[in-house]
Amino acid sequence: MEFEENNNEPTQLGELGEFGLIKHLTQNIKLQQPSTIFGVGDDAAIIDPTAGHQTLVSTDMLVEGVHFDLLYTPLKHLGYKAVVVNLSDIYAMNGLPKQITVSLAVSNRMSVEALEEFYEGVLLACDFYAVDLVGGDTTSSNAGLVISVTAIGEVEKGKAVKRNTAKENDLICVSGDLGGAYMGLQLLEREKRIFEDNSEIQPDLGGKDYILERQLKPEARHDIITKLAELGIHPTAMMDISDGLSSEILHICESSEVGCALYEEKLPIDPMTVTTAEDFNLDPTVCAMNGGEDYELIFTVSIEDHEKIRAMEGIAVIGHITDTNSGRVLITKGGTAQPIMAQGWNPILNKKDEE
Repeated sequence: MEFEENNNEPTQLGELGEFGLIKHLTQNIKLQQPSTIFGVGDDAAIIDPTAGHQTLVSTDMLVEGVHFDLLYTPLKHLGYKAVVVNLSDIYAMNGLPKQITVSLAVSNRMSVEALEEFYEGVLLACDFYAVDLVGGDTTSSNAGLVISVTAIGEVEKGKAVKRNTAKENDLICVSGDLGGAYMGLQLLEREKRIFEDNSEIQPDLGGKDYILERQLKPEARHDIITKLAELGIHPTAMMDISDGLSSEILHICESSEVGCALYEEKLPIDPMTVTTAEDFNLDPTVCAMNGGEDYELIFTVSIEDHEKIRAMEGIAVIGHITDTNSGRVLITKGGTAQPIMAQGWNPILNKKDEE
């Protein structure tokens, strides 16, 4: 369907109808994976898994007003992020994502142009991570935008890394830096409150591009999976950091029936995260431990791989696995052992709740 030029009015979804909308949004899909035999356009996609591999499947939902706020989240960024958070789960299993499906529940206030912008972000992520969009669904919603993405990947048989196989004396490693996404969220929420009080005031986000991007356009760490394989390192346990370092290390410890000791001085925190946290009168360590949405990888490796890990750029060894009787603790810079507590962050209510 061709839209009239110089028409500044948004195109209503009803003008295309369900099938016309799906055709319009998916017309630019390009398949990249040899395992994708048939994608969008029939009752189901056809996938031919690689011989000797196992299939990985992960699904996440993003709900407007719970996981994102459209007041400060560009739809293109949202589409990109919706894909990335699912791909991150596949990488966390030591696998490679191959296909995704995207399903939306859309309110009548959304226009065709808005959904085009969202799908532009989806397809940008598909292109960057070499995955195929092979299906999904679109329906109406009375409660804002709801997004459900399913990622399908594969891992060589016997090479999947789970969270329940960490061993005593293993090293605990994380990629990248922590807490940046959380502080990016704090900035956006602050500016939202100021805007709601006075819409004449322009946002003050200068010089904070890094932490804003960490929140609005995170990346999945496919490069870490590639590098680990190149160095012959097979993690003993692994997760992605979506709910915060505290939550993830406790998941690993509980599943593996072990304890852990993390060291505050070893936590990788970007200087911008530190200064921004201090501006908000927040402890940077608390932000790194409990912030969430970093989508970095936390993994454990045998102590025998210590030298190999040290050679990896962008990896910090932050502690080690202990026996379960030793507890799960953070050793502060002052040498005090503090029990690690899992906390969840509610970005809308702006408060922490112990899980």
